[in-house]
Amino acid sequence: MWTHVASIETSATPAAVWALWSDVAGWKQWNAGIVNIELHGPFADGTRFTMQVPGDDIFTSTLLTVRENQEFTDETVIDGNRVLVFHRIEVLPSGLTRISYSTEITGPQEAEFGPMVVGDFPDVLAALKRCAENQ
Repeated sequence: MWTHVASIETSATPAAVWALWSDVAGWKQWNAGIVNIELHGPFADGTRFTMQVPGDDIFTSTLLTVRENQEFTDETVIDGNRVLVFHRIEVLPSGLTRISYSTEITGPQEAEFGPMVVGDFPDVLAALKRCAENQ
């Protein structure tokens, strides 16, 4: 299994972060790696979404768990590789909020997929932080 964790701290509230996460059509505002995205139902367990990334690749993902103001997990399966991304919000003792993306990849190309999947996470988290703090 290939794993990775990226996180950032923000003064934004969990509700502000959640508002951005649950507005899937708006992800393009803070994630430059998305050309197009469409949620096929409510932002809830079991709902699928399709996402186009630069280079015309389109992926279908499923929301496995969705817990308002806390976390959501999505799963994408590509060529026998399973990519799980756990998006979490945690209130720290300092009063700040930690946003983290934990990734687990299993499959025949996990070592190749890993860096491609998480390569832009620092930029995505920084942009998400900026948007959440400006709400």
